[in-house]
Amino acid sequence: MALRERINEEMKAAMKAREQERLAALRLLLAAVKQREVDERITLDDAGVIAVVEKMIKQRKDSIAQYEKAQRQDLADREKYEISILEGYLPKQMSPQEIEAAVAEALARSGAKSAADMGKVMGLLKAGLAGRADMGKVSALVKAKLSG
Repeated sequence: MALRERINEEMKAAMKAREQERLAALRLLLAAVKQREVDERITLDDAGVIAVVEKMIKQRKDSIAQYEKAQRQDLADREKYEISILEGYLPKQMSPQEIEAAVAEALARSGAKSAADMGKVMGLLKAGLAGRADMGKVSALVKAKLSG
């Protein structure tokens, strides 16, 4: 079953079970997917849906930081709940050892020697790690390897 179909089915199940918070989170996700499809005049495949999910998770993490800074724990808790729902649509996350191995392989394949070659390395990694690893952490790891 395609990821988008799975989201639709789980939204229907949340409606029937009267799970209002889960339903709201799924509706937000579906709306974001549809908005991207309309904006780009395409039908998103699973990779496109995963990219939308990742973007929404990043937005929520930023919101949590702001809410906690403003001492609004109720809003931060709602964002954390939405993240827990959204993470269910990401592929299984890679272990730190798997990420290290992928970075080492990409460095070897690209022949990167300095931080100026970081774009080449990240280009190789992005396709294989998208949705399976935090690309911010991967980027920091590549930067550390190239500068050290």
